[in-house]
Amino acid sequence: MSQRMPAFFDQQGLQLLLFGGKGGVGKTTCATAAALRMSALAPGRSWLLVSTDPAHSVRDSLAGHAPPGNLQVLEMDAQQYLAEFREQNGPMLRQIAAVGTFLDDEDISQFLSLSLPGLDELMAFFEISAWVEGRRYGCIVVDTAPSGHTLRLLAMPELIGQWLSTLEALLAKHRYMRRMFSRDSSPDRLDLFIIKWKSSLRRTERLLRDPARTQFVLVTIAEPLSVHETLALSRELLERKMPVTELIVNQLHLESDCPACSAAASTEQVQIQRLLAGLEVPCAAWGIELLAEEVRGLESLSGFWDHARPAPQRPVSAAKPGGPPEPAVLHRAAPPSTRIQFILVAGKGGVGKTTLSCATAVRLARDFPEKRVLLFSTDPAHSLSACLQAEIGPRPTVLFLGLTAMEIDASAEFEKLKMRYAEDLESFLESVSRGFDLTFDRVVLEKMMDMAPPGLDEIMALTRIMEFLARDSYDLFVLDCAPTGHLIRLLELPELINEWLKAFFNLFLKYERILRLPGFADELVGISRNLKKLRELLRNPAASVLYAVSIPTRMALEETKDLVVACDRMGMAVPLVFLNLMTPPGDCRLCSNLRRRELLVAESFRQMFPEKQQTLVYRQPEIAGLERLEKFGRRLYQPAIQEMVSRDASLNHTRRRHVHA
Repeated sequence: MSQRMPAFFDQQGLQLLLFGGKGGVGKTTCATAAALRMSALAPGRSWLLVSTDPAHSVRDSLAGHAPPGNLQVLEMDAQQYLAEFREQNGPMLRQIAAVGTFLDDEDISQFLSLSLPGLDELMAFFEISAWVEGRRYGCIVVDTAPSGHTLRLLAMPELIGQWLSTLEALLAKHRYMRRMFSRDSSPDRLDLFIIKWKSSLRRTERLLRDPARTQFVLVTIAEPLSVHETLALSRELLERKMPVTELIVNQLHLESDCPACSAAASTEQVQIQRLLAGLEVPCAAWGIELLAEEVRGLESLSGFWDHARPAPQRPVSAAKPGGPPEPAVLHRAAPPSTRIQFILVAGKGGVGKTTLSCATAVRLARDFPEKRVLLFSTDPAHSLSACLQAEIGPRPTVLFLGLTAMEIDASAEFEKLKMRYAEDLESFLESVSRGFDLTFDRVVLEKMMDMAPPGLDEIMALTRIMEFLARDSYDLFVLDCAPTGHLIRLLELPELINEWLKAFFNLFLKYERILRLPGFADELVGISRNLKKLRELLRNPAASVLYAVSIPTRMALEETKDLVVACDRMGMAVPLVFLNLMTPPGDCRLCSNLRRRELLVAESFRQMFPEKQQTLVYRQPEIAGLERLEKFGRRLYQPAIQEMVSRDASLNHTRRRHVHA
């Protein structure tokens, strides 16, 4: 094996190879190209390429071509694995619920059922683990979801551990009664069910931490937000003891006579040095040049790794005079109506959502000095701090008069709710302990919150906006969304969370003379009220809009279509598409070829979304800090916002006079 190739191509005994990183950095391309190269190097072995990203792109990457015979491709439908789990194990769960507590089986079964969504991806990962253990394939290559979603997946073993602990608590009374009356302490079928899933959990955790069998490959691009997110992901992987030995820095410019390419290469080298200095684990760093043609289809994918070179670790020459053009926009976006309260900026990972969110918020705050604007993020992998060049956290941070920013800590919001539940439950148990023996019921009740649906924390964080609205704290909200797959799932969660809230309310009504948790009940009523308001707000096109952000590639086009379809299904308005990171006009061969290809894709966007405004935004140097963001925001939107303010004010005045008349 050539030394000019990453080591995982020649690692004997490797059974699981995962590619992960920020969205939009080329994970799918790297994973698909790696699977094709490995299957070609070992035609006698069986290979599997799997996508765990809710917004799958592997088949788009293959562009309709069939892979070689020894390589299977699977875009995992996690919901299917969840449905199969329910069908196979539903009766067992209901039986466990029936033997556990003074709550009847209907009560507990409902909570067990509602807690399963979100565990669907872990069930799918258990399946991958089982395939590895059974040697079904020589090696499985995994295209993971963007960083934030991957981090949640890696935390799932802890969640399912809590879930299994709750099931064991439900079985405790059953085991005690068996020992007391039948003197039988051997595990029965209910115990064996728990043992089986604990074994699956331990097997998956062992696999993910075994460097002889598993490798996690970090994929990034040499730009500040990607570097920031890659370092955060690497620290999380190190904490979870997952083996990381390779780093891919994708889409690098080469030094040339082109001022734009030369300036980009110089800037990228600074980011590579920052990345390598920040990594806490030794990684072999590989660079892959930016290619003029989109890497799709068997031919270009098969040759992708031929462009891999050890990442440059020394400064490149300074950029030549006459560097890249100032930030430029084609078909500037129409400003939002002054009546809009909620703007979501969403799209595939790595397309520039955070930059556009920040620029939009800064522009609106400057043009609407009488409005109070809140810029916030619920993405598990927050990026606002890096883009704004300010310390942004879970508390509102004033950037300047009229603009505040915050990165909502979803986990902390959920911990507050759990704490309120624990406090109320302790008071309740103390008040009834004299009249009832609740030894086993206490344990079950204490673990009820461990059966909350995964994703509840993020919904709670999102509904905090409704509290701000109710208190009239802010007038306009700009949301920097998580990547497409994660966002779609988040927007669909309110229906599930609503069912979970109903289950608790039904429980309180059914046992109103026994189960009294007043503070916690009030918290749930507040969440329910805010959830209803949030759903109404998102479905009101006069008050809420989603701006879709994409890049000029075929794969991004398909993912944008999925996002728009999901929004249509949920009744959300999507009036605008930003096509970001377009190549500006240039004389060099690379710039010319990129621009030609991208303009063809832009035309496909126009044809697919003819009723939506399309704004083209050129690729440019890093936009960070309030000064640059404000300048960019001026170029991003048409200069008619103040005129609209005056026109709306005049119209409202006319309406008021008409009403009084």
